[in-house]
Amino acid sequence: MFLWGTATAAYQIEGAVTEDGRGVSIWDTFAHEPGRTRDGHTGDMACDHYHSWREDVALMSGLGVNAYRFSIAWPRVQPLGTGPANTKGLDFYERLVDALLEAGIQPVPTLFHWDLPQALQDRGGWLNREVSEMFAEYAATVAHRLADRVPLWITLNEPFVHMAFGYAMGVHAPGEALLTGALPAAHHQLLAHGLAVRALRAAGVAQVAITNNCTPVWPASQREPDLRAAEAYDILHNRLFNDPILLGKYPDLSAYVPTLDVVRDGDLDVIATPLDALGINYYNPTRIAAPTSEGLPFTDAGITGYPTTAFGWPIVPDGLRELLTGLKARYGAALPPILITENGCSNDDTVTVDDQARIAFLEDHIAAMRQAMEEGVDVRGYFVWSLLDNFEWAEGYHQRFGLVHVDFATQRRIPKASYAWLKGFLERQNTDT
Repeated sequence: MFLWGTATAAYQIEGAVTEDGRGVSIWDTFAHEPGRTRDGHTGDMACDHYHSWREDVALMSGLGVNAYRFSIAWPRVQPLGTGPANTKGLDFYERLVDALLEAGIQPVPTLFHWDLPQALQDRGGWLNREVSEMFAEYAATVAHRLADRVPLWITLNEPFVHMAFGYAMGVHAPGEALLTGALPAAHHQLLAHGLAVRALRAAGVAQVAITNNCTPVWPASQREPDLRAAEAYDILHNRLFNDPILLGKYPDLSAYVPTLDVVRDGDLDVIATPLDALGINYYNPTRIAAPTSEGLPFTDAGITGYPTTAFGWPIVPDGLRELLTGLKARYGAALPPILITENGCSNDDTVTVDDQARIAFLEDHIAAMRQAMEEGVDVRGYFVWSLLDNFEWAEGYHQRFGLVHVDFATQRRIPKASYAWLKGFLERQNTDT
């Protein structure tokens, strides 16, 4: 069965940050620090999904999706990141899972979507190897409650973005600006993934995946400095997180850092524990030029000549086909089946719900995915980001990705034109099959 779904993340929609024993996450801390988020917005309320989940499941049921990718908040399950489970937190996710199943929707939980317990950040966060082992314990705790009803699990969401924005550049929580000093956070997230895969399987989970954010990398020119810079960016954005999982080895990083000295014997065997699927989040290609200053071995040269989203991201549907066929060419038989776990766009639809631009975006990207499938890529699912307008990280409530409009003052939900379009599209898929 091909999975057609929508996706969300806990801190972006749940709210209820102090209810029923939930602990503090790094995003709670970061968002309350002056100047960290646009207009000082926080996820304290977000979409109040913690109380409105029944309405949100009904929206998905009405939409006609057969899968829902959501994330489980680690601090809601283990307030301090380790130790006994918070029963009320697990109860919430159990209620959600059961309601989804009753509606004929497959739950696809992600165990980590950037909301690390603050207590673990106080111990170094992902720069601390011990957090990898704690993550595996947390994964087992959740799986022991839900594995009998949930066949497919995702360990991490976009470890590249969390490392780059959270630890290298400081624009996301936890707000560290370490540049290449952030690389241990990459390894420890990947180690956490591998340990969690083993813990999930031991708990009876049938299928496990990871979600990586990947991008086609375009050199700004065919000049050697730009080509080298593009190769460097491809290594740090794409291959650093795909090669260890799929090939059991890191790409050559020697040109950028002396050594990744946190890797121990046996780590890569753990990281390369076989997967059942690879989640891919795609938004746009990246155009790279030679560096213009000290610090990083490349410069983002920007992409012109394409329409853009409200976020300013270029809309390049064929980039999805390029990405998928490129992964198949690079990894061959080592590439597991692929799930498009996020694809969507932010529109300036604060007032109107007639989001025709989003409909065009989805049509064109689904067509690009199908072209890649015709070219031999094994794709088994497509999840629209996002079900609801939500808290968009450092942008607060200024970027709206939802199929459903949310009035954050009243929590009223209003399906947009794209919701109706996708509903019709899915009805046609069912008729055709």
